[in-house]
Amino acid sequence: MNPPIARIVSLSHVHDPARTPLYPGDPAFELETVATVERDGYYLRYLRQGEHTGTHWGAPIHFDPEGLAADELEPEDLLLPAVKVDVREQCATDRDYAISVADLREWERVHGRIPDGAAVVAWTGWDAKWGGPEFAGVGECAGHQPGFAPEAVRWLLDSGRLGRRGALGIDTFGPDRGVDHSYAVSRLLYREHRISLECLANLAALPATGAWVLAGGPIYRAGSGGPAGVFAFIP
Repeated sequence: MNPPIARIVSLSHVHDPARTPLYPGDPAFELETVATVERDGYYLRYLRQGEHTGTHWGAPIHFDPEGLAADELEPEDLLLPAVKVDVREQCATDRDYAISVADLREWERVHGRIPDGAAVVAWTGWDAKWGGPEFAGVGECAGHQPGFAPEAVRWLLDSGRLGRRGALGIDTFGPDRGVDHSYAVSRLLYREHRISLECLANLAALPATGAWVLAGGPIYRAGSGGPAGVFAFIP
């Protein structure tokens, strides 16, 4: 039985074209007001954005042509026990930091074994950079973001800690380091029928263990994922 819920915390940034950083090459995020109360009797806007704009989740088909699309997953794939691995100190001095097996083992030394089928959420400190140039980086830092080492993800998969279902979560653009243009972590993760939770927010409110996370939002036919309201249920 799932633990009783004491509070619910949003782990999503507000979707706002003026503040939402875009992954290089992604389509623009645009809003157009198409109806107003004064003119039409109701208020309505038209949104144009990529499936992976802002806080979002990724389905296996995002990197695996044989993987499941968003509408082919089960609801249970989007509701997972969560652990938070705090690597802010390491990432503060190294924008290319790779979250390692040693980091995960150290987390387990303090908190116990990562539950099977967990969402393993890395708190790099990038959620505090949202809306400013430091999120994507400027100058020589452009495109440099921390992420998981492929060896760490392989260890999570081989040991059963990501279970039959499971996820990687992070407060950057994605689970890969920004300098890895081969997307080794994403290819490894999605090939194994797992999902990712990306551009997460408010990770200070997520406990190291004991919470559950839910990726909500629209489910697109044949979708590679989608913008999400990610919520943490905290006992």
